[in-house]
Amino acid sequence: MEAGKHDRGRSGASIPGRFVAEAGLTVPRTVLIVSPYFPPSNLACVHRARHLANHLPAAGWTPIILCVDDRFYEQDPDPLLGSLVSPELEIVRVPALHARMTRRFGIGDLSLRAWSALSSRAADLLSARRIDAVLITGSPFYPMLMSRWIEPKFGVPVVLDFQDPWVSAWGADQKPLSKAGLSHQLALRLEGPALRKARFVTSVSTRQNEELAARHSWLDASRMAALPIGGDPGDLDLLRAMPDIRRSRLDPAMINLSYVGTALPRSHGLFRVLFKGLAEMRARQPGLAARLRLHFIGTSNQANDSETFSILPLAEAEGVADLVAEIPRRLAYAEALGLMARSHGLLLVGSDEAHYTASKIYPALLTKRPYLSLFHRLSSAHALLAAAGGGIHFSFTDANGLAGLPQDIAAGLERLALDPASLGQPRQDHLEPFSARAIAGSYAAIFDGLR
Repeated sequence: MEAGKHDRGRSGASIPGRFVAEAGLTVPRTVLIVSPYFPPSNLACVHRARHLANHLPAAGWTPIILCVDDRFYEQDPDPLLGSLVSPELEIVRVPALHARMTRRFGIGDLSLRAWSALSSRAADLLSARRIDAVLITGSPFYPMLMSRWIEPKFGVPVVLDFQDPWVSAWGADQKPLSKAGLSHQLALRLEGPALRKARFVTSVSTRQNEELAARHSWLDASRMAALPIGGDPGDLDLLRAMPDIRRSRLDPAMINLSYVGTALPRSHGLFRVLFKGLAEMRARQPGLAARLRLHFIGTSNQANDSETFSILPLAEAEGVADLVAEIPRRLAYAEALGLMARSHGLLLVGSDEAHYTASKIYPALLTKRPYLSLFHRLSSAHALLAAAGGGIHFSFTDANGLAGLPQDIAAGLERLALDPASLGQPRQDHLEPFSARAIAGSYAAIFDGLR
């Protein structure tokens, strides 16, 4: 493998942090953040590390990012998203095996392709630098296995951050001998060893932490925290940098309601109910329905996929496909943010799993557009949206509750289309605890407590 790249910012100096006294000297406290993907990647998993990299310095910690060089990503880069990263940030980039070679053997996971480089570079940094904590965030999850040797060998505590479940209900439903089923079996075997040596564990929801603790009874609940991805108001600066040509996705003559993000398999039941509600709305308001267009953008989560339609078949089954437009290809972050900001209203749809917390709700709330949401009642996303306001909120606890919602959703769609001003805007005091700055402060407090 070729040598990795080491970016030290424009001046070559690290970001200044808070200082602590040690042996009569002052040294900055530093955290190594291991995140295989990092901007200019536009995958959803980059935002945790991006937010922390930008906001930890104000909370007294100097971040170093350890990631894979973007030349080895399979997705096209998002330069505008990359522009939101501080130019002073220290980024250590390592090479990986090329996917075109490893996929012949059924391996595409970036962290596996870069396993050797990530592990050896982490060890080099821990040997040569004063590092006070290590945060490993996933997915991808395999780098979390580095926790087994980092503290025993270097005396540096490790925090593991689960942005999604490594062991998931969806994985358990897969055929045992399928690739997804085998990945699930591997996750079952590896999650425990990774957690054993971690000093602290975070995830995006309390429910996800409870599920981790149920699988591993030895986990100490006092060493766990639920910290959502959050949102950064500074991201709205991207809207001013976007080319105007991207405005053509929405027809200005229509009332455009937009869903932006992956359509997960366990979300399909919720989309069916949404379309049943749309069909009921058209039955009683055909004129309004003719002016309405529901957009579903980036549903495949693949940057180069323009053919995998998962939403249109659901709309066709309910007889409303003519009111629905789907673009499977995942948009660049800036374009997705701009599309939400220019929509008349937003559709925020979760999953039938209670732990599910959609990271996309935070940028959606930043745009201050009115919305209609549909989440499991125990989801932290539903609790946040209901408390913050600014939209119409639907929830359920089981299949029967979900099946009973179409009439209410029909009325909600009417209100969102005809009287969005009546919904007001989200209360900023409820959103501040979920800002990137506040979340970074929570992580800084965790790091402070590790010593």
